[in-house]
Amino acid sequence: MDFAGFDMMQADNTDQDGSRGERKESGKRGRKPGRKAEKSDMRAKLAQQMVLERSRQSARECRARKKLRYQYLEELVADREKAVFALREELEKYSQMSKELAQNNIPQGMDDLLAEMGMTQAGNDAFDSKPSV
Repeated sequence: MDFAGFDMMQADNTDQDGSRGERKESGKRGRKPGRKAEKSDMRAKLAQQMVLERSRQSARECRARKKLRYQYLEELVADREKAVFALREELEKYSQMSKELAQNNIPQGMDDLLAEMGMTQAGNDAFDSKPSV
């Protein structure tokens, strides 16, 4: 078969309008690579968006819990610092009273302290009296 006959065969396969009777759509049959069905593609995108939104919401809630936890801890530290300062002042007061008592002086506020402890002079009278025999 020569090339001239080949050209004749091609010419015989043409229709009246010049087309060869083949499909007008070009390319291979079936799905194109890299293309997905649109419905499943939309579902996948929607599912991915839902996952991302849940992740964002979880992150927001985590940051809010963290902020509240830090606020709680800061308040707790502030309260403890106030308690420490109050105890230091009380310790300093008692230390000063102790020094004055060591020098045989009655410290200022000793009467208030004894009254606070319930050891007033009236309470000590009961100990000073002699029991009756």
